Amino acid sequence: MESWVGHDVPRLPGRGGPLALYDSARQGVHSSDPDGPATIYVCGITPYDATHLGHAATMITFDLVQRVWRDAGRDVRYVQNVTDIDDPLLERAERDGEDWKVLAMRETALFREDMEALRIIPPAHYVGAVESIPDIAEKVLVLLKDGAAYRLDDGTGDVYFDISAAPRFGYESNLSREQMREIFPERGGDPDRSGKRDPLDPLLWRGARAGEPSWPGGELGPGRPGWHIECAVIALNLLGERIDVQGGGNDLLYPHHECSAAHAERLTGQAPFAEHYVHAGMIGLDGEKMSKSRGNLVFVSRLRADRVDPMAVRLALMSGRYRTDRSWTDELLVAARERLARWRRAAAAPAGPSGPAFLAGVRERLADDLDTPGALALADAWADQALAGAGDDRGAPALFADTVDALLGIRL
Repeated sequence: MESWVGHDVPRLPGRGGPLALYDSARQGVHSSDPDGPATIYVCGITPYDATHLGHAATMITFDLVQRVWRDAGRDVRYVQNVTDIDDPLLERAERDGEDWKVLAMRETALFREDMEALRIIPPAHYVGAVESIPDIAEKVLVLLKDGAAYRLDDGTGDVYFDISAAPRFGYESNLSREQMREIFPERGGDPDRSGKRDPLDPLLWRGARAGEPSWPGGELGPGRPGWHIECAVIALNLLGERIDVQGGGNDLLYPHHECSAAHAERLTGQAPFAEHYVHAGMIGLDGEKMSKSRGNLVFVSRLRADRVDPMAVRLALMSGRYRTDRSWTDELLVAARERLARWRRAAAAPAGPSGPAFLAGVRERLADDLDTPGALALADAWADQALAGAGDDRGAPALFADTVDALLGIRL
């Protein structure tokens, strides 16, 4: 599957330092300073609707990780998936009387357009679940023969992962069994499915059903993969047995990331699967959680159609800490537009305060668990001083513009 078109990222003088990130498993901020190439896997969209601001905030978070790593001289290997076959996609297509493949292709294309507009550095590999099915089926069979998976005895051909094969299960989310049992059905799980060994066992392979798409599974029989094993296999195939960051929204922490890590660790014998499990917060609307059921999603494409500058959208989403749940409001967007206009005027000033000092400050803030509010405050202060005529560094305006472009993704 093709990714979106990238853009030139300015080269900055010197290099940034190591990046510290909050790890959900260890529940603390720890340095992420890989010896070799920095590897990151981010769970992408299920393309049954347009890109909303929650998606955008998540993708901006991991775009910032890429930018900080690259600024520190790291070679970055970034993989993102597209879950282009799953129950929500089929349900939406049936509801709207549309071919599920057409729906998936259209929404994936729109997502690419939104990512380009937001100036997200594209992944090296953008991989669909459908194109990965032969590899996934092979790995499910490995788990089955290893005794870490089992078939149901109901003739469906469904295969489940036995969480008793993952003794550390729960280490990533830090949830109790009772909490997992409550969340599991809300996020695609089926704890009440008859015949399972454990209510929390996740689906690995769904046997073919009448009226549903299916693919050859070899010894598994025809069917399609479960959600969690998809990401585990794609990451293992393209990034290796251990990765530096597994990322996504905080609604993926359990069961998705917990289960995908368990699958990967059982397949490789290596743990933990990721050095950092990094999760972006949810975006609400005017104090309420955004959801399809509430009908209060704000779509990036709709904002673009209304001629909202994508750089203002990006600035608004970076005005809060990435891992906190936060709200989108009209006032937030107005403030972001004003900030963007002020920065653009400052970048056109004849001189300003020290450019290297500003660059060092932004690098320091972003290296500290992606402190975008701190970085934005530094840019505001520099812009205010430059517009007031303070400072005599004639190269500073250009370095200011390059810094916010390279490190924050904001094109002035």
